[in-house]
Amino acid sequence: MNLNHTLTLADFDYNLPAELIAQSPAATRRSSRLLHINGQGTRADLSFTDLPTLLRPNDLLIFNDTRVIKARLFGQKTTGGKVEVLIERITTTHQALAHVRSSKSPIAGSLLRLAQALDVKVLGRADDLFILEFQEPVLEMLERYGAIPLPPYITHAPSTEDDQRYQTVYARAPGAVAAPTAGLHFDNAMLEQLKQMGVSTAFVTLHVGAGTFQPVRAERLEEHIMHAEWYTGPVAATQAIARARAAGGRVIAVGTTSVRALESAAKAQLESSPVSHPSSGQRLALTPHSGDTRLFITPGYPYQVVDAMVTNFHLPQSTLLMLVAAFIGLDTMQAAYAHAIKERYRFFSYGDAMFLERNQTH
Repeated sequence: MNLNHTLTLADFDYNLPAELIAQSPAATRRSSRLLHINGQGTRADLSFTDLPTLLRPNDLLIFNDTRVIKARLFGQKTTGGKVEVLIERITTTHQALAHVRSSKSPIAGSLLRLAQALDVKVLGRADDLFILEFQEPVLEMLERYGAIPLPPYITHAPSTEDDQRYQTVYARAPGAVAAPTAGLHFDNAMLEQLKQMGVSTAFVTLHVGAGTFQPVRAERLEEHIMHAEWYTGPVAATQAIARARAAGGRVIAVGTTSVRALESAAKAQLESSPVSHPSSGQRLALTPHSGDTRLFITPGYPYQVVDAMVTNFHLPQSTLLMLVAAFIGLDTMQAAYAHAIKERYRFFSYGDAMFLERNQTH
């Protein structure tokens, strides 16, 4: 890649045949394909069951343990007009920020009748989102009346199969409106197999927002305003990272959301404590952090924590595709996606996976 090249949206665009967008999960969690790209950019076509052969004792896998909530609700305004609500974030026990779709935006003070069962009050706006107040705890109402918010490119209505398969087996902390999809490939048997190999695991939390599906619209990347997501990198995860590094293991993030949580914690640490900056040749000793992150990772970003990642194939012109390009190099990313399309890999949330080792020159 020409270092003097100014990055634009065209660098992250590709033409994907519609039939390669996975509309349903693979027969079993681990039966997807796996494209391996090593630190030199060499590709290998594997199966996800081959992942253990790419890992070593003392490696550390870091998972995002967020749980997808049933965030989509349908109903009517008091005027009778149809309305669709997608909860973006639960802010208090009885309040949430939400996307509201209707022929005319509801005004502050109006009521929405959702699922023919509950009245929700519109308190006002927060930028593009609406502040909604529920009469009963939001999570309880969503679990009872809501639907799993499948991505916009999946065309079927959510089923009981989606309730299970659009959720990782280790999901714990409710709050996401989209799944951390790289984790969907892991089942309990594989987690146990990796444990027996001496591969450690740890967890961070990042509540994935609907903004993860939004393409970048600014032609110049530096003009893009990143959506905010809440994350936490807890003590246990930072301690596990220190142990893995001391033992010569790699820090492997399962999913771009785990990457963003770890690198956001590193960025917050470096900004708050100049003495945290590692000297040449050393790695940052990560400490626990949590909060909102708007971290936008593009080529040239100096990764501090992650050595390798498991990830799915991402949407054209998306921030996640840019994160991958920053990890393995733009040229390598473009070649990998062209290869995946030629070999007819399945794309996006229910699609196949990649195992990427960081290119140290990017």
